[in-house]
Amino acid sequence: MGNVPSRALHQSFLPGGANARAHVWKFSWEYGGRRPRHFHVEPELNLIVAGSATFGIGEKVVKAGAGDLLGFPPGQDHVLLDTSPDVYLYAVGMAPLFSSEVLQSERHSVALPLHLRLKPSDFELLSARAAGIVDRCGVDQLVAELWERAYWLRQKQLSQLNSTMHVLTRRTLSLVAETPELGRAQLARILRATPNDISRYFHRDVGITLVQYRTRMRLLRFIHFVDHGGQSLTSAARAAGFGSYSQCHRVYQSELGCAPRQYFSSDLRQSMQDAYAL
Repeated sequence: MGNVPSRALHQSFLPGGANARAHVWKFSWEYGGRRPRHFHVEPELNLIVAGSATFGIGEKVVKAGAGDLLGFPPGQDHVLLDTSPDVYLYAVGMAPLFSSEVLQSERHSVALPLHLRLKPSDFELLSARAAGIVDRCGVDQLVAELWERAYWLRQKQLSQLNSTMHVLTRRTLSLVAETPELGRAQLARILRATPNDISRYFHRDVGITLVQYRTRMRLLRFIHFVDHGGQSLTSAARAAGFGSYSQCHRVYQSELGCAPRQYFSSDLRQSMQDAYAL
């Protein structure tokens, strides 16, 4: 855990203005488009097709190569730190509700913080499917089929491996995704574990503290309520699980470096979305 993350930007995964529920991006040095450290509400998968890449995931540094599949849950900050000149990868993301529809009872499992080496036949299958729909709009169902297949392949391989992620981390991610207002004591009662154990395993497995992850998930919920719920900033803050608007304001300053009103009423939000790493 030697990495010291810079402040992460909030950048939506899905292309704006297209009403998309799912999308596949590509990255190589030919196409460009490398993002700064960022997080978003959409779960995401990265499939490394060629070359190698080094990712910053929270405080962790993860190296991946051709045939590897990585996953980021909603709110997990990540950044592409370095690559080989021949790198080529697909990034696949879905709106949370659409992902829930596709995966149903396992809706939070597809993008657990995961680094998995695929079998050659499985890698070829996912690569071929991604290549057929990359950067296309109006292909939600095709992306959903890719998403479901990636989950099924992951489950098949994980059943044959010893997962390094603790069961408390997996269950905590699921609970916090549904109810980010739950505190450590409440999580401990539900999970029948000590708060310290929950926090320790979560930090080890995810690369950020449970406190920061809960805060970030509430921030994402707040943004959703303001964007789609027609609520005032104060009402949205309380609905998102903040004790007060003042607390929400402090979180914005800490996480995004601005006040909520500035984020929603100026061009700052769009400038964050449009930012690319140099």
